[in-house]
Amino acid sequence: MNGGSDGALRVAMNKVAAALKGANVPFALSGGYASWARGGPEPMHDVDFVLLEDDLPHALRVLESVGMRVDEPPEDWLVKVYDGDCLVDLIFAPSDRPVTREQLDQADEMRVDSVRMPVQTATDLMVAKLLVLNEHYCDFARLFPHVRALREQVDWPALQAHVAHSPFARVFLALCGELGILPDADAVARQAETADAGGPG
Repeated sequence: MNGGSDGALRVAMNKVAAALKGANVPFALSGGYASWARGGPEPMHDVDFVLLEDDLPHALRVLESVGMRVDEPPEDWLVKVYDGDCLVDLIFAPSDRPVTREQLDQADEMRVDSVRMPVQTATDLMVAKLLVLNEHYCDFARLFPHVRALREQVDWPALQAHVAHSPFARVFLALCGELGILPDADAVARQAETADAGGPG
């Protein structure tokens, strides 16, 4: 598969974004390339976009019309499309959390490579990355570069509230605090506790 190093993934990313924008399909860049747009490391394997499930049929017709190949996997939360050998995931329910209009509305319009496109907020990105952690996939090492790059852009109390039900996410955030990666980790924890109690946070 063509990786990010030779630019093929960026071409696929730009092609999908331009096609969806031209068809007025609401979406946002997500995953590794959204992190890269915000200062994180460039991914090498695929491109992720999030969109509403109701808009998926229209999006697939649009992408097929520009020469992309659709592959519907057995998973019930995404569809895969290919530009040549380059994989693009269209995600509508990451970690059993359906993408909402509010999430798309909160995305920031940014220039990514050569195309302006909506990019998921750093908080939503980190929520998605933390909620995939489980007994079968728990690779903290791959998360540290993203946390370091995005930490000043993340709403940490909101993030902690969204992932509080996941023991894997809680342990990872605690480890980040111990390592001094989080900005003022003690204050963040206190703000999250205040927010959980219904007070200002």
